[in-house]
Amino acid sequence: MYKIRAVSYKKNFMSWNYVFLCPEFLMLMELAVFQELTQEITTECFYMTESQQEEKVIQMIDLHHFVECYQSQISILNYIQHPINIVEENGVKKGILFYNLKHSTPYDWNVFEEFKRQKQLKEVWFVFVEEDIVSNTFRHKDFITENSIEIFYDRIFLFSFFQSTIHVLK
Repeated sequence: MYKIRAVSYKKNFMSWNYVFLCPEFLMLMELAVFQELTQEITTECFYMTESQQEEKVIQMIDLHHFVECYQSQISILNYIQHPINIVEENGVKKGILFYNLKHSTPYDWNVFEEFKRQKQLKEVWFVFVEEDIVSNTFRHKDFITENSIEIFYDRIFLFSFFQSTIHVLK
């Protein structure tokens, strides 16, 4: 049953045009590790729809690749329970929310402020995830302004997934 689910995930994600099984990704995360983490999501998030579980897998992939690309050592503490991933950098608990302008649904940004207090996070980061090369950040900056992102988040990044680059926007 597990292998069928893993194959199902691969098929669904590839049809989404979110090709995470490209050679670059396979170099970053071994298939066995990916399958183990996918199984963890399937088991822990049994109450979610298949679509929600797929979003959670994408969140996990973004998180693991971001951590590999970030200039400082980050430990992953939790990514299952909430859209905000809990990590630790230099002994400080932080939250990271990944957002793709093409695929994401709207959030209630105030809820995340409460999550920050409940989990005793010192910082919460907002990370735009882009699959394509970004030549300018006008869309991102407009989104930040329109949604008052800079009020709720301590740092804002632009993460070019396939280029493995992180740009600081705030």
